[in-house]
Amino acid sequence: MESIISKAIINSYFKKLNECLNLDVAIVGGGPSGLVCASLLAKSGMKVALFEANLAPGGSMWGGAMMFNEIVIPKKALFILDDFKISYQKYSNDYYTADSIEATSALIYQAKKHGVVIFNCVSCEDVILLNNKISGIVVNYSPIVKLNMLVDPIAISAQAVLDATGHPFEIIKIATQKNNIYLPTQDGKIQGEKSLSMELGEQETVENTSCVFPGLYVSGMAANGVYGGFRIGPIFGGMLLSGFKAAELIKGEFA
Repeated sequence: MESIISKAIINSYFKKLNECLNLDVAIVGGGPSGLVCASLLAKSGMKVALFEANLAPGGSMWGGAMMFNEIVIPKKALFILDDFKISYQKYSNDYYTADSIEATSALIYQAKKHGVVIFNCVSCEDVILLNNKISGIVVNYSPIVKLNMLVDPIAISAQAVLDATGHPFEIIKIATQKNNIYLPTQDGKIQGEKSLSMELGEQETVENTSCVFPGLYVSGMAANGVYGGFRIGPIFGGMLLSGFKAAELIKGEFA
């Protein structure tokens, strides 16, 4: 029995991994913007995989605010909650609350059901640059990266890559530092995230969601980090709408 169980896990996992060596879209970061984008792209028929460095996708949405497991969603983003079958309650004319556990698990569940392949405990340590275009990512297991072990990674080819890594905006940092990539910012460089301003942060998260280099897109707080937008806090409308916008941008590129 022991060998059967081990073989079942190993064979199934490596079949899944082998099928994701060539993707339409590779999404790095499993927070709300990454999950929404991945789900909508897969639902449209694209081959999508999401790579999450931690054990569980979901980013900061699990914890609500200071571990109070409620989140706030503005009225304009409710259509995304409806699409992902997430329940919510009216708090005021403009704001609604949702249980952070239900919301986060629903985003993950719907992404899987729409065909997104999720790899947890996997970190991105480099990008593939071909003909002046980001053409994939280079991944390794997160414990290897965190322990700084000298173990070579593997490459995942993709037509488009989304940096949805949140505050660290890891993929943009890697791409710019290694390749002198010029970004569409004021000086062509990473601007860095400003301090918290919820109204402006919510607005800028969506505005800053964009293609920053051929083949490379950015969403969520990673987008505000690139363009110098404000930190948001425990309101998640901008994150959800950013994922929606990123999906529309990428689909438009493939059209």
